[in-house]
Amino acid sequence: MKGKRVLIINRGEIAIRVAKALNELGLVSVGVWTDNETEPPHLEYCQEWVHLVGSNNKETYLDIPKIMKIIDEYKIDGVHPGYGFLSENREFSEALAKKGITFIGPNPDAVYKMGAKDISKQIAKEAGVPVVPGSTGEVATVAEAMKIGTEIGYPVLLKAVAGGGGKGMRPCYSEADIKVNFEAVQREALSSFGYAGLLVEKYVQNPHHIEVQILADKKGNIYHMFERECSVQRRHQKIIEEAPSPFIGTDEALRKSICETAVKCARAVNYDSAGTVEFIMGEDRKFYFLEMNTRIQVEHPITEEITGVDLVANMIKAAFGEPLDFSKQEDIKIQGHAIECRICAEDPVTMLPAPGKVVGFETTFPQGIRFDHCIYPKFAITPDFDPMIGKLIAKGLNRQVAIRKVRAALDGLKIEGLKTNIPLHKVILDEEVFGSGNYSTHYIMNVKPQDKVAAVEPIEEFMKRVVAIEMNQL
Repeated sequence: MKGKRVLIINRGEIAIRVAKALNELGLVSVGVWTDNETEPPHLEYCQEWVHLVGSNNKETYLDIPKIMKIIDEYKIDGVHPGYGFLSENREFSEALAKKGITFIGPNPDAVYKMGAKDISKQIAKEAGVPVVPGSTGEVATVAEAMKIGTEIGYPVLLKAVAGGGGKGMRPCYSEADIKVNFEAVQREALSSFGYAGLLVEKYVQNPHHIEVQILADKKGNIYHMFERECSVQRRHQKIIEEAPSPFIGTDEALRKSICETAVKCARAVNYDSAGTVEFIMGEDRKFYFLEMNTRIQVEHPITEEITGVDLVANMIKAAFGEPLDFSKQEDIKIQGHAIECRICAEDPVTMLPAPGKVVGFETTFPQGIRFDHCIYPKFAITPDFDPMIGKLIAKGLNRQVAIRKVRAALDGLKIEGLKTNIPLHKVILDEEVFGSGNYSTHYIMNVKPQDKVAAVEPIEEFMKRVVAIEMNQL
């Protein structure tokens, strides 16, 4: 495996993370730069740089023919897609397989089966994995959606078959809601994912979003790395994750059940890489299969922190047919508690993206803090990419210590010149419901921590503007 040339077809903090793992394993890391990001920070960690011509994502990170041309020209042996972009694209993984190029991810069949929500749900059901009651396939009409709503009971969720990231999803509490939302969700699904197909599912109220990290090799061995709690979300997108789940807590029987169920689900599609099986868990602690993400997750660092397993390095080793760093499930144990705060360039009150330029960046962290990021002074955050610019991770002997450490780290993280959600994270970590560990995906909507941010934000924004003016005059 050493000496093989791996193209990282991504950017930002995940490209940096992958480059570090490739370098550690003795592979040649090849990064890309584009016309709308000519000095990306991940190139500092890559051994070679390649110009991916184009000024938008469609012309660059999503252009399969252009990427295949680079693979040929630069004699690439493998490709790591990171997350997003082409990471769960069956066409891309199949194109690589036909050329004999190693895709650092699962086999194309697993990508396809778990990428379509209707197919993945049916596979999970056949494998004996509990699924949310609802349609067995696509729902084509309003009348059919209302019929299913009557059968399983309201509220129901209209959900796009393709895609993710919280788009193409709307709860409906009555037939009237279905009439209003059906075509709107179809339009959003078509616009976001290029496909308008919808599912209708029972809407589990006040749910917990629990996911299980999977790691598998090419020899049929599938392991779990325990679970993560991802219930602090805005617009169905996560902003704080922790491992293990405080809601599951000390219920080891439940933990074993959900983790072994995730392995069963992965085995049903002959999974052979890093991946995540996501579940929705009700207040009654019953859990249901939600979807499987056939890639490395944004929040993988907290699992690495509590298990000591380098998920990215082992994902690469699995792709090239190398043995993993462990040989049995019993080798993997939970040690302590870890929390991750996603640092985003967004307004902490409205939680909407707020592009801009970093004019000042400083870190004064407690011992043991991990900050996976792509920030440097004068770095521009543009509307072209996701607003997440870093992940602040803390591990503690227990949850209380982890919260204390990450809260102190937020005080020591200074990003000046643009708005970030750091003030929102501080409020959440100090808030009583979050502190209890029993919070649902409705936390932001019900507790409204953003309202507490609004009272102090104007002063902080004023100071950032002063700093920005001073920096520009230097």
